[in-house]
Amino acid sequence: MNDIISKIDKSHVPEHVAIIMDGNGRWAKQHEKERFFGHQQGVEAVRTAIKAAAEVGVKYLTLYTFSTENWNRPKEEVDALMSLLVSAVRNEMESLKKNQVRMKAIGDLESLPVECYNEFQHLVEETANDTGLTVILALSYSGRSELTHAARKMAMEVKNGQLNPEDITPEIVSKHLYDSEIPDPDILIRTGGEYRISNFLLWQLAYSEFFFLPIMWPEFKKEDLWQVILDFQSRERRFGKTGEQIQAK
Repeated sequence: MNDIISKIDKSHVPEHVAIIMDGNGRWAKQHEKERFFGHQQGVEAVRTAIKAAAEVGVKYLTLYTFSTENWNRPKEEVDALMSLLVSAVRNEMESLKKNQVRMKAIGDLESLPVECYNEFQHLVEETANDTGLTVILALSYSGRSELTHAARKMAMEVKNGQLNPEDITPEIVSKHLYDSEIPDPDILIRTGGEYRISNFLLWQLAYSEFFFLPIMWPEFKKEDLWQVILDFQSRERRFGKTGEQIQAK
């Protein structure tokens, strides 16, 4: 463990890491358990990811917690997930504040059950002034819905004479997303052995480095995040330029 983190260049740690936490249900099935058991173990992996990100100096950690498509799962599973979210928020409040972790959320939050929505809003308010790692939960989230939401806001501003169509730039679009304060992810990690982004941060992932891990989310360890960061530091991010241009800086 210490061998990996000691190799990381602390001056080149990614500012923002995003994770698609996939494989809870399949992990539970492999262990002959109900799917909910996998989600419970997934909460432990969330704790691990938060601690690992904070220890190495990551500033933002976005976790794909519940997509809009997940509402189509069996009602029993959805209800259990919402209940688990509420209990996790209550249980983690003291620890998050102690470690100066600030919590935020993106997505169609108003579609959440009232108790879940209220609990999470309370957590966001209680940690608003914390100055450590910012953890963003994508709840009832859809990348296409986020872009649709941004387009509607810009269209309304154009209609009201607050925005000229010719002034719409990528920077203006970014400012109309769910939370314009959050920088684009440097890294996207997906567990579970799948190779897709599943409608997650479609705009923001334009130049992110992707890492697809074969492990299931409940198996995620600190070393997994640190190894990804170490591998990230060996990649050359060109943003459309040539390698020679980047090296000449």
